[in-house]
Amino acid sequence: MTRICIVAHFAYGAITGGKRGHIGGVERQTSLMARWLAARGHRVSLLTWDEGQDDETAVDGVRLIKMCRRDSGLPVARFFHPRWASLCRAMRQADADLYYQNCAEYVTGQVALWCRKNSRRFVYSVASDPECDPRLPEMRTMRERVLYRYGIRNADGVIVQTRKQQRMLEVGFGLPSVILSMPCDGPPETDYRPPSPAGLSGSRILWVGRISPEKRPHLLLEVAASLPDVEFDMAGSFDGDGGYAGRVLSNAKALPNVRVHGRVEVSRMPALYRNSTLLLCTSLYEGFPNTFLEAWSYGLPIVSTCDPDGLLADRSLGIAAADRQSLVAGIRQLLGSASRWREMSGNARRFYLQNHAVDPAMGRFERVFLNVLGTDPAGGRSLPR
Repeated sequence: MTRICIVAHFAYGAITGGKRGHIGGVERQTSLMARWLAARGHRVSLLTWDEGQDDETAVDGVRLIKMCRRDSGLPVARFFHPRWASLCRAMRQADADLYYQNCAEYVTGQVALWCRKNSRRFVYSVASDPECDPRLPEMRTMRERVLYRYGIRNADGVIVQTRKQQRMLEVGFGLPSVILSMPCDGPPETDYRPPSPAGLSGSRILWVGRISPEKRPHLLLEVAASLPDVEFDMAGSFDGDGGYAGRVLSNAKALPNVRVHGRVEVSRMPALYRNSTLLLCTSLYEGFPNTFLEAWSYGLPIVSTCDPDGLLADRSLGIAAADRQSLVAGIRQLLGSASRWREMSGNARRFYLQNHAVDPAMGRFERVFLNVLGTDPAGGRSLPR
């Protein structure tokens, strides 16, 4: 039995299906991984913030170990105690053979340092493109940058989602990596209902994301204002104060064709996808959005300002755009041609089944983990270090 520990501070809400904590794409994926690996017979631990749960609980065979509360301790000093101290305690308690962490932060270095000192294996997974840029533009402090660089350079293996990320790591950090498709728990064939094109006047366009500047929801509102006959569903959590997010939400509520859902529980997301005609993405940058995988699993084409590895264009899964005008043009083009929409819808569902359905995608992750540990019975090449 392999002992695997997933470090995912914000994943408690995702693994328990509750309403507490931030629940984004990374949290849904790590929770899905934990359940799948446990069902395969591995001993799986998941480390999260203290959200009011017991010190140790279990969900679907996954051992949940809590660290401190996110707001515990005094400013500045809490970086060391209780945050770093409680992470080390939880990692010791997990007593795993391999530790996995996704998303660039100072925690990457903390996990790598503990694993190195305790002779354990560490696999890091890239979540977005800026993590592969040696300038680390999204990290605001020297502490974050130093610890992250240490973490990624001392990982026993690095996983990326796209060829672009792989090239960036090679050029910027001199590090090799392996490309893996992330898993997504979409509808099985027995529950899948192919969507239908509706034309401009009968379509619903779905936007999902945080209400934050890098996701650019203001661009969604500009698109909606240009397409008054199309209905838009805006699903996203309100992060931070009332500045940017407050202005966006106020402007959204003033548009008659935009419905603001706010934070949507995971259990309610399938209904939004099933009632949509396509997914809209307006982000400034992405890695490989979990929303893309979810949309493809429901047969939805995508119109987006981000096109990971050119897949939308190369595989005819949607339309890549650069600004408001091209987003509007792409939506008009796709919704104005039922045959083109059906082609992309079919391509989307097939691409999901081949690359991101849970069993094949997680099977590849499992082989990588076992290769790092040198215990893969099927053999194969180990992750490069």
